[in-house]
Amino acid sequence: MNYTLSLCFALVACGSVLLAAMLTPCWQQKSNIQRAVLSLLLGMAGLFACAAGLTGLASGGGSMVLPLGLPWLPMHLRLDALGSFFMLVIGSLVLPVAVYSQGYLRHEKRLTPLAVFLPLFVLGMMGVVLSDDAFAFMLFWELMSVSSYFLVTHEHQHPENRKAGFIYLLMAHMAGLLIMGSFAVLYTASGSFEFSAMRDAELSPLWASAAFLLAGFGFGIKAGVVPMHGWLPDAHPVAPSNVSALMSGIMLKVAVFGFIRVTWGLMGSGDFQWWWGALVLAAGSSSAVTGVLMALQQHDLKRLLAYHSIENIGIILIGLGLGMLLAQAGHPMLAALGLIAALYHTINHALFKGLLFMGAGAVLHSTGSRNMEAMGGLIHRMPWTAALFLIACISISALPPFNGFVSEWLTFQTALMAPQLNGTLLTVIVPFSAAMLALAGALAATCFVKVFGVVFLGHARSDIAENAKEVDGWMKLGMAIPALLCLLLGVLPALFIPVLDQVPQALLHTSLFTDTASQNWLWLTPVDAEHASYSAPIALLGMLILGGLAFWWLHPKGAILRRSKMWSCGNPHTHARMQYNATGFSQPLRRIFAGMYQPDEHGHAERHQHKLLTTRVKYVVHVGDMVVKHLYQPVGQVTLWIAKAIRREHQRDIHAYLAYTFATVLLLLALFT
Repeated sequence: MNYTLSLCFALVACGSVLLAAMLTPCWQQKSNIQRAVLSLLLGMAGLFACAAGLTGLASGGGSMVLPLGLPWLPMHLRLDALGSFFMLVIGSLVLPVAVYSQGYLRHEKRLTPLAVFLPLFVLGMMGVVLSDDAFAFMLFWELMSVSSYFLVTHEHQHPENRKAGFIYLLMAHMAGLLIMGSFAVLYTASGSFEFSAMRDAELSPLWASAAFLLAGFGFGIKAGVVPMHGWLPDAHPVAPSNVSALMSGIMLKVAVFGFIRVTWGLMGSGDFQWWWGALVLAAGSSSAVTGVLMALQQHDLKRLLAYHSIENIGIILIGLGLGMLLAQAGHPMLAALGLIAALYHTINHALFKGLLFMGAGAVLHSTGSRNMEAMGGLIHRMPWTAALFLIACISISALPPFNGFVSEWLTFQTALMAPQLNGTLLTVIVPFSAAMLALAGALAATCFVKVFGVVFLGHARSDIAENAKEVDGWMKLGMAIPALLCLLLGVLPALFIPVLDQVPQALLHTSLFTDTASQNWLWLTPVDAEHASYSAPIALLGMLILGGLAFWWLHPKGAILRRSKMWSCGNPHTHARMQYNATGFSQPLRRIFAGMYQPDEHGHAERHQHKLLTTRVKYVVHVGDMVVKHLYQPVGQVTLWIAKAIRREHQRDIHAYLAYTFATVLLLLALFT
């Protein structure tokens, strides 16, 4: 056993959430105490998880064996560089969500189920990261999946919640079966469930590919990779917003961790085949573009954010796919850069997507609605929420000086510096993926201009928006923490990347530390200063100077600002219906990508007084998910048809069963005599 401070911190974090699940039901009649205990213990778990991640990255992890599990297989735990990074990702979002939950759950009537399953959900994610054998991994994986099912169906009185929970649980167990298949292949080669033995096992190219595909599809389902994303847009919106923040911000990344652990950690970069990276790159590109295109057509705020999670998982996969291609082609330095770009976007997405879901929860908490068409003007009633939500919008749109720009810039640098790879397909797919990444970034910026403009700017479109109020201090503080981290990771990436560099050192035995740190904290240099470098502090300073000059030019001291009414086409009265709504804003893109969207549009003009005098126009548009329509629904219909056929056979009388038995006997006699 190799006990270290980082592993001790991680165990304390796990103990805190386990204690929360055990203690909080004791105060069922005192919701204030129950909520305070839950938030306190979750916050402690987040702090200790951050401490475990930072100390593990700085000084190395450790391992231990617990006398739990099967009689012949105790539970092996290990915190290496990869696990330390993902423990940091978990802690960096669990802490602000714990603070946020103190205010968000104030009016929750059924707090006890949340107080039990939310800590178990966090424990499952931490346990997956710490596991060092297949049995412990699957045990915590199923704990994460089952507990999150109960969180998704928390408001089970609504049919859409029950449907979303059923689909989520079905897909989660399909993912678990595929992952177990991957571990079965590795067990056959190593003769042991321990990861240390699997790392040393030798696999033939055929069995290595089988393990890769099983792991890829299994973890891809859990991460919401296109076309396996059908559960995600339904499950995330119906869960409580603090749970949605953890599911989108962390749970999807735990699936990314599992994929890296199996393919990069257990099999190793030496087993990579060229088509592995190409497949990951293609899956990432399709997920990035499909996710953002579907998000653009949503008017449910949380459903829109759920589709953007698919987009950002695609961006992470683009970095991983580039790293796999370059590692197989013999370019370890660029492969390390692709891996770091993917990992940097992993923590970035955890922060800004967690902030976005908490902001959406604040809006839902104040208005009682997720429908963007009923919002507007909330910046005047919820200024703190609007400002923090704007930071998240800028970050996810990959605009400097916030963190989303850094990780996408590193991904672009990996693609642009990739040399001429062997084969025409690889020569084409790398620049194509870079183009898809650029398209996804531009569409993401467009989408969040729509989101912020429709939700927070303009006039209130309904009474619920007119009467909205700012959330309490706990919720604002919970949102402020990831907002500050988004700024720090965007302005000071050159300080964080050398710490993150421990992961490629462990997986690829290659370091970028010397190159990225050679210029000091002011400059970020991916590989070589002659090729590319970026200074976020200088960019921020330049923006502040230009913004100040523009403000000074447009608002000179002593000048009188002239205010007048807006032009409304000659109408003396302005009202909310004159402004763009979410459907109207996305209409041009719906026309451009009509072949992919295949929108269902209906327009109806009402003329009650005269056939030429239109009194009211009704326009309804619905954009469905083509993957769900053309893949999931046909499979579901075939499954139901088979189930009905089997049910009919089960309902036959005794004579039919005797006939089946007689026919079976005759068949066996014919075959074996």
